[in-house]
Amino acid sequence: MTELNPASTIQARALALVEEIERVIVGKREVVELVAVALLARGHVLVDDIPGVGKTTLAKSLARALGCDFKRIQFTPDLLPGDLTGVSIFNQKTHEFEFHRGPVFTSVLLADEINRATPKTQSSLLECMDELQVSVDGITHALTEPFFVIATQNPIEYRGTFPLPEAQLDRFLLRLRLGYTSPAEEVQILDRQQLSHPVEAVQPVLAGEEVVRLQTAVRKVFVAAAVKEYVVALVTATRQHPAVALGASPRGSLALLRSAQALAALQGRSFVVPDDVKRLAEAVLSHRVLLRGESDDGSGSQVIDDALRSVPVPVMAK
Repeated sequence: MTELNPASTIQARALALVEEIERVIVGKREVVELVAVALLARGHVLVDDIPGVGKTTLAKSLARALGCDFKRIQFTPDLLPGDLTGVSIFNQKTHEFEFHRGPVFTSVLLADEINRATPKTQSSLLECMDELQVSVDGITHALTEPFFVIATQNPIEYRGTFPLPEAQLDRFLLRLRLGYTSPAEEVQILDRQQLSHPVEAVQPVLAGEEVVRLQTAVRKVFVAAAVKEYVVALVTATRQHPAVALGASPRGSLALLRSAQALAALQGRSFVVPDDVKRLAEAVLSHRVLLRGESDDGSGSQVIDDALRSVPVPVMAK
């Protein structure tokens, strides 16, 4: 595998991906960049927003721009774990069990309305997302790389839904919200979709093998000891907050560090600065805190804001 020039090459290739997705997703540069950050950091994304703001379109645009295999699963209460991972079926001719792969054997997986499936079915994704493998009937099957899950859920509709358990939420590197566009941007959307959907015109700008090389190069982005200590201090502050029953785990520290490396690379730097950590803290940590006596309704954002205000920012040497 050929090594990349870390700073300039990663930035150029990642920005090409961002700009191609922006041909479809209007006025959401920040969100599109964060999706690219999650991809570079080998993470997964949960898009938690109301219907009709472009969650599914974002996933489709990403898959087309990557030029990778793409599968979409509509999560429903009757969806079974085997419907995701695959099942072993007995072959009458060979008298042996044959494994039939499920839709998780892809590069980009859209888990649409993930909170409509039962916790048992949701949990079947844990091994896939964390270890890039599937275990069925005692046999382990490796997934292909890259493997990227982008899941969606509707935060205002609770009938027929099952809240994501903490273990499942913890497997998502980032939780994002698209939100409404401005009136001028909404007019652009009407213009672009008057004759056809712009997602059909998205061209692949990154191949799967190149994505894996970029992900490997991102891990080499330098992180100073002071920045690592800042990351740990922020995560520790979430555990000590009076409104929190369960703070972010060490997996949260690792997620914040790796996403900061990816953001630094996206900005053309070969080193992480504290501002990278501050920019990503809410998206990485807010869904990893459990508040006392409350369900996960996004209120963790206030906890992260409090942590950012209370933890001193390290001064980096020039």
